[in-house]
Amino acid sequence: MRPSTTWQCYLSHVVKPIRTHPTNALAAEAWVEVREPLDRQLSPLGLRAIEVLAARSGEVIVDVGCGTGQTVLQLAEKVGPHGRVIGVDIAPLVLDAARERAGGLEGVSFIETDAAVLDLPEASIDAFFSRFGVMAFPQPVAAFSNFRRLLKPTGRLAFVCWRSLEENELDLLPLQAAGLEHLVDPTPFSFEDPNYLRTTLETAGFMEVAIDANDQAVTSGDLEAMATLLLRVGPLGRIIRENPELRTDAEPRVRAALITKGDTTHVSLRAATWIVSARA
Repeated sequence: MRPSTTWQCYLSHVVKPIRTHPTNALAAEAWVEVREPLDRQLSPLGLRAIEVLAARSGEVIVDVGCGTGQTVLQLAEKVGPHGRVIGVDIAPLVLDAARERAGGLEGVSFIETDAAVLDLPEASIDAFFSRFGVMAFPQPVAAFSNFRRLLKPTGRLAFVCWRSLEENELDLLPLQAAGLEHLVDPTPFSFEDPNYLRTTLETAGFMEVAIDANDQAVTSGDLEAMATLLLRVGPLGRIIRENPELRTDAEPRVRAALITKGDTTHVSLRAATWIVSARA
């Protein structure tokens, strides 16, 4: 039996859906709604981590927090027809979009579950990857320990995560413009401290941990696209989703702040991330 067929048989029995919290459901709806401009904005940041991962033909890779599937397809190109990419996400709505996007591509599978408790055969995975999907684990050491358990002895890990809010113009500018920075959820910035990040991975059993800063201007397009995206996802987007009455005052303020960036046909803001890699 071909390796890909073996995986397909196993994965067909892995079904671990989790009841979605209403707040997460709102986020998933927003991510699906703006998936194209969001992917345009985040893709350059994820590709830097994919470069570091250095995926090879025939490998089995797990994409943690795969969202609507852009990174799954990017990884699938790297592992080729004899490899496999397993996208994992907690939100069924985004996985529906990811499955549609993958179009039944052979070698691509999706699992709806909390990646922290992902249950796959021990020592069966070549690599774990994530584009902003690892910052919300309640117990990060336990989550990364589980990843290490699933990795082959030669396995590796690579992901991109946010640095501090203060360093991220992408999030800070709209928050300050709206006057809502005091309401921000700190979860996306939980790995802002590189020492804490390194300690977390090393405690989980990873070695050769590398943490490199990446500063990059990103865009979702013109003024309209950027304003729409910032008001739907990200730190400000979450505040507006959960407090829709704040949008009326926030929206013109955010648009005015974006106009100050210059060319309204291509608005870009600076993103500050860590590109992280490690070995099992």
